[in-house]
Parts: sequence; structure tokens; C-alpha cells
Amino acid sequence: MLIDYQKVNIVQDGNIVLKDVDFQVNEGDFVYIIGKVGAGKSSLLKTIYCELDHSNPEKAEVLGRDVNTIRRKDIPALRREMGVIFQDFQLLPDRSVQKNLDFVLRATGWSKRKDRKDRINTVLEAVGMADKSEKMPHELSGGEQQHIAIARALLNKPKIIIADEPTGNLDFETAKHIVGLLKQISKDGTAVVMSTHNIQLLDVFPGTVFRCKDGEVKDVTHEYRQMDLSEDAQD
Repeated sequence: MLIDYQKVNIVQDGNIVLKDVDFQVNEGDFVYIIGKVGAGKSSLLKTIYCELDHSNPEKAEVLGRDVNTIRRKDIPALRREMGVIFQDFQLLPDRSVQKNLDFVLRATGWSKRKDRKDRINTVLEAVGMADKSEKMPHELSGGEQQHIAIARALLNKPKIIIADEPTGNLDFETAKHIVGLLKQISKDGTAVVMSTHNIQLLDVFPGTVFRCKDGEVKDVTHEYRQMDLSEDAQD
């Protein structure tokens, strides 16, 4: 199991945002986190990569680590095993796509230039952006920048991708393409956990669904069961 939360309280600014959270993710899972703005979606995701704290959990494990007691010096090693995608892309504006990705690889211990170049080519090809390597971020559309952000998340062959509203700034057709790419990544074995306010996407790409509401997180996948059945019928 990649993520195992049992009776976890999630704390922000000294206040409990979500209480008694039970949340599990396995290899290859495709998981949505839904809920209104301020319901705690981003807070839940931030605990996974240790940007927010937990309070008195029965169990809080991510990739085999107890993230309730993890030492600060051990957090970078944990984060190298996951990819994180943000709504606002967070590409470095003063360097090309190639150099953005190379910066990440050098920062995470890839010392050989040829290995870095090969890996960059591989991930850009995987997201359909092989011809954009020399472009600057401002020369790309929002959808293209998000494709590059996904490529960046794939660089270190993560076991899990955390995506916080990755389609929030995109039109629906572009959003659909982005989520389709993430869905394919999950089919290849990398778990994807994605927060979204775009409920239409759940119909197009069914997955496990958790809802943040009234300080709680509930598995509401059964509400979308018919969608799962309709997808199975198409396979």
C-alpha cells in the first residue's frame, strides 16, 4: 500500500481541517479528491508530501514511512519517490523546458549529463511534448505548460503522482486531455491522486472518489458506480 491513513487528523494553523481521515491508495490507483473550495482537498494532499502536519493518527504511512514522525532531513528522500503537479505549473520562467527539467534532475542527484538528457527526452515523448524542449514557458499555452509539469513529475519514475487542481486554469477540452494522460499513467502502474472541482471529468475518466465535506473525508465512489459500469461496457 502506497498511502495508508487511519483516523488521521489534518491540522493547519493550529486548527483541525479534516478529522478521522481514513484514506488508502495502492499501486496503479486513480483517485479523485472532490469538495468545495476550503473543504480541505489541498490540505489532504499537502500532508502526503509533508507540507502539513497530522495530529494523533492511528496510522499515517506514505511509501512505507511514518509521516507523523518523519524527520525533516528525511522528507526530501520521500519526495523524490513522488511527483507533484500544481495548478499554476511552477515552471522556472527564465529557462527553457529542457533546462527546467535538467534543473530538477541535477537537484535530485542525476550527475551524468547523458543520463539526464535521455530521461528528459523520454518524459517529453511520453507527454507528447518532444518538440517543445527548447521553448521558454511563456511561449507555451496553459495546456502545454501543464503537460511539461506532468513530464517534470515523471522525471524520477515516481510511485505516486499528487496533482492539486491540475486542470483548474484550463478549458474543458484541454483539461480532458490532461486527465486522460494522468489516467494512462495510472494504468502503467503509477498511482495518481488528484484534487478537482471539475466533476464532469469523473464521468469521462472514472476512478476512486473521496469527498471532503464538513471536516470529513468520505469514499463516495458508489455514487459514480454507474459510470464505472458504463466504462467497463465500452472496454
